[in-house]
Amino acid sequence: MTDEKLKQEQADEEMINQAFQHLLESYLTSKHRRKVEIITKAFNFAKQAHKGVKRRSGEPYIMHPIAVAQIACSEIGLGSTSICAALLHDVVEDTDYTVEDIENLFGPKVAQIVDGLTKISGGIFGDRASAQAENFKKLLLTMNDDIRVILIKIADRLHNMRTLGSMLPNKQYKIAGETLYIYAPIANRLGLNKIKTELEDLSFKYEHPEEYAQIESLLKETKEEREELFREFTAPIREKLDKMGIKYRILARVKSPYSIWNKMQTKHIPFEEIYDILAVRIIFEPSDLEEESNECFGIYVSISKIYKPHPDRLRDWVNHPKSNGYQALHVTLMSNKGQWIEVQIRSERMNDIAEQGFAAHWKYKDGPTQEDEGELEKWLRTIKEILDDPQPDAMDFLDTIKLNLFASEIFIFTPKGEIKTMPQNCTALDFAFSIHTFLGSHCIGAKVNHKLVPLSHKLQSGDQVEILTSKSQRVQPSWINFATTAKAKAKIAGILKREQRAMVQTGEDKLQEFFQNEEVEWNDENIQKLCDLHELATPEELFAALGFKTILLGEADRNELKKDKPATGSGWKKFIPLPFIGGKANKEKKEPRQKAPKQKIDSKKVLKLTPDAFQKNYIIADCCKPIPGDDVLGYIDDQDRIVIHKRKCPLADKLKAGFGNRILAVEWETGKALEFPVNLYIQGIDTLGILHQIGDIISEQLNVYIRKIFIETIDGLFEGHIQLYVHDVEDVNVIIANLQKMEEMKKVVRVEQFEDKP
Repeated sequence: MTDEKLKQEQADEEMINQAFQHLLESYLTSKHRRKVEIITKAFNFAKQAHKGVKRRSGEPYIMHPIAVAQIACSEIGLGSTSICAALLHDVVEDTDYTVEDIENLFGPKVAQIVDGLTKISGGIFGDRASAQAENFKKLLLTMNDDIRVILIKIADRLHNMRTLGSMLPNKQYKIAGETLYIYAPIANRLGLNKIKTELEDLSFKYEHPEEYAQIESLLKETKEEREELFREFTAPIREKLDKMGIKYRILARVKSPYSIWNKMQTKHIPFEEIYDILAVRIIFEPSDLEEESNECFGIYVSISKIYKPHPDRLRDWVNHPKSNGYQALHVTLMSNKGQWIEVQIRSERMNDIAEQGFAAHWKYKDGPTQEDEGELEKWLRTIKEILDDPQPDAMDFLDTIKLNLFASEIFIFTPKGEIKTMPQNCTALDFAFSIHTFLGSHCIGAKVNHKLVPLSHKLQSGDQVEILTSKSQRVQPSWINFATTAKAKAKIAGILKREQRAMVQTGEDKLQEFFQNEEVEWNDENIQKLCDLHELATPEELFAALGFKTILLGEADRNELKKDKPATGSGWKKFIPLPFIGGKANKEKKEPRQKAPKQKIDSKKVLKLTPDAFQKNYIIADCCKPIPGDDVLGYIDDQDRIVIHKRKCPLADKLKAGFGNRILAVEWETGKALEFPVNLYIQGIDTLGILHQIGDIISEQLNVYIRKIFIETIDGLFEGHIQLYVHDVEDVNVIIANLQKMEEMKKVVRVEQFEDKP
């Protein structure tokens, strides 16, 4: 062994031991029982199992399990069982050791958690499905038995995100997208607010590095101004609280880069127009735990005498905690500088729950309150109900799980005055399913505040709701379109799929009878002929359509089966598409499939988007319409075409989360050779000749071709949309800058869709 190699090994050993000692020290300062021996045993076992293996960054692999255990211990507050499981979480997957070996050495609990964290082989959804969704489903199944599985998985994901810089770009997009789509919402749902924020910021940093750096720079530039505002605003509050004899601390909360960027995107506003970057937190120690709620409101009354409160922005999460256990009193006050500032009033206990989440303490520490346990149990029960209804499509499954993870909450009252927490924008139908599946599947309408409303009626916080039912009522396919909660959607889809399965069998019997009568051989080729004729993706869709009588077999089918080559698709009988037949394929596929020639793609390389590429197998996604200069990625679709999406596109987020192995890193190299359509939204003060001025700037001064324009004026204001052809983002920025120079123009932003109604 060379001296250099020996030195490296000694340095690695020292680094490993230091990291493990830091973990032990963190554990010993926690409230947990002192089980150092079993943690040391797990560390030594994992260290031996991963011996000689390096991470892509070059450090010894064991550093990753230690880091995950450190996060689980310090940032989530878990105990020895979780720390052992975190240290061992990759052993079964990456070495020859089995779950049985783990159980023999560390007991059934640790083994069960490790098994839940180990990736799976074999499909729940079938061959073409997403392995990511498979693993996620297994994770959730195990989570029903032990919540610590998902908590350690979140710790694992956080460390992977912190070390994502050493990965290839396409892997970065996959992991960052999956994190934003699934793991950040789950961290939020479990009350891990700090971790949720870091996961979002890291995903943003790797997907949009330039925009991340720009917002960080703007935050740094405006730091002194914010600190001055904070000092001035809190000085009279401190004086008041000191007089009241309250033990407190006041902190400034600065909005995270991802939250700022997200608001800029959704509201189409610049950084300068985001006024809630600064919020104030008052964290106090109650004189008595029973007086905690009263003291919150006492502080609110005192500070609202100093500054005027916003009448519509008082949020009482103290008496009605969020379903992730969050408690605080939020009030928005007008500062002396004419700026609204949100103040969050919390006790130290509430602050701990807000930062770490009560899930970490659930059943494993001093014992949570009945209320906390009830909320978490309720959420786990909802997850279990979703898992009980098998989802054939991997992406549908991920969507169903994600649906309510980030939803804001409202309070609904039953006819007897009981309070129920529901997601914002939920309907009367959602409320019916939340109470009982039978109630949901047989409901015909509802009374909201004693007035009759349809099932699609959106509920408001404070509504009193009575569900009306009929035994003859059946679940309707259209319900899936206005149900908004995961539970309602899953139940409706489950009932419709059970009906569909029966119809698939009926349809198959009909087709077999038709084949027999026509003396046609029953084989895959002939069935596929009819699928292509009716533009259906799978034989199951064909059988279902026949069962539901939305397709009637006739002359066109007979001719198709007797031909030697596939028909063009003319002469087929019209059928009505049902929303639950065909899933994603049916929604997307309207044209007969034309398989592009297979191409060899090296997913490790960054593909160049040259003008020639668009003559071949590259297409621009219609959902987000990227142009050169946008942050983009490639997705290999079912027809082996490379679809170019914006990295921030909602559909791309789903694809990264569900089909990461098909994601490619791509870069624009089109120069000024190609033109792409782009849509602008404009708004301003209407004056004589305004349309002529806009046309003059775009067409005459900038020499850009306007494809279409729609403008409407109401009460002296105009707003509208313009579609132009441009070469790249640089062109768009020049056009926007020139239009903004017009005195009458108040807003110009790029949008995805052209609308002939602003």
